[in-house]
Amino acid sequence: MTAAVPFVDLAAQQAEIASEVLPVWRRLLETGGFIGGPEVDAFERELGDYFGVGHVVGVSNGTDALELAMRAVGVGPRDEVIMPANTFIATAEAASRIGAVPVLVDVDDACLLIDPEAVEAAITPRTAAIVPVDLFGQTAPMERIAPIAARHGIPVVEDAAQAQGAAGPAGRAGTLGRVAATSFYPGKNLGAAGDAGAVMTDDPEIARTVRSLGGHGSSVKYVHDRVGMNARLDAVQAAVLRAKLRRLDRWNAMRRTAAGRYAALLGDVDAVRLPAVRTGNDDVWHLYVVRVDDRDRVLAELTEAGIGVGIHYPTPVHLTEAYAWLGYRRGQLPVAEAAADRILSLPMFPHLTEQQQGRVARALQGASVGASARS
Repeated sequence: MTAAVPFVDLAAQQAEIASEVLPVWRRLLETGGFIGGPEVDAFERELGDYFGVGHVVGVSNGTDALELAMRAVGVGPRDEVIMPANTFIATAEAASRIGAVPVLVDVDDACLLIDPEAVEAAITPRTAAIVPVDLFGQTAPMERIAPIAARHGIPVVEDAAQAQGAAGPAGRAGTLGRVAATSFYPGKNLGAAGDAGAVMTDDPEIARTVRSLGGHGSSVKYVHDRVGMNARLDAVQAAVLRAKLRRLDRWNAMRRTAAGRYAALLGDVDAVRLPAVRTGNDDVWHLYVVRVDDRDRVLAELTEAGIGVGIHYPTPVHLTEAYAWLGYRRGQLPVAEAAADRILSLPMFPHLTEQQQGRVARALQGASVGASARS
């Protein structure tokens, strides 16, 4: 029986770094230095050097990173925060946890990234932040959003969780707003061995605020200046992230090679719409998202054939039950809604082989052409 093609292969990454990480973990077990300490300090410095930002604060996960970043730029209860409807729900959750109101806008049809014109149309006197999402591995159109934000005096909080190592016309992911938040969920391009995240900024005051908020509102032990939260990065995760950060550029290059192979294998399949890359973007292919008719049938056939596939994301945030209270109706954000019915994420990870991709392409061609003929 032919082996299945996984959606992601984390074991291959762990095998590369095990000899470096296990001795550090052993030392942490022996010393008990699990929270903060030299590993976290070193990772924050190294990540800052990699992204080219002055300050990095390691935190517990990407959702906490977003919340802390929003709070640090002044987002509060009843404020409005503009973000794309085509994103993981954590982007909206972070605003909701503050008591702010997510204002969801549509995306462009080519790349499914936040639409700058929709952003400007959504600005009101209550808008406290704009949160562009660097989605699927490429940066949001910050060269257009930044001037809009500047004209209105609104801070930009970049959600860079899916674009570690990417760059675009406005610069490197993680440096495109007043502050950026990222996630190191295991499946990310730079992934931990559990949950972890970081906030990045060139503003020292924002960095101090984030560090204080994430440490129970304290900058000195048992002195609490504000109501904070427990959102600290574990040293065991920092050790994993340091080892993976040293390999990130090579692993991203492997993803680009895999994306190029998919384009060659599927370029002549009319029933499959391949992902587009914005002009000037250097994509790191966190996900490889195609669009097909009769998507659910295609997904079922690929799954039956042993191909690991996913949907990112099956329901735009404005149509989820969790955000029904916002009052959006189907048809208000047509691009995101139409895409949600057709998008399909193919296997994508650094160690994906040519043979595995050939199997994916053959299965997808058969399933999608059949679906197109039936429609």
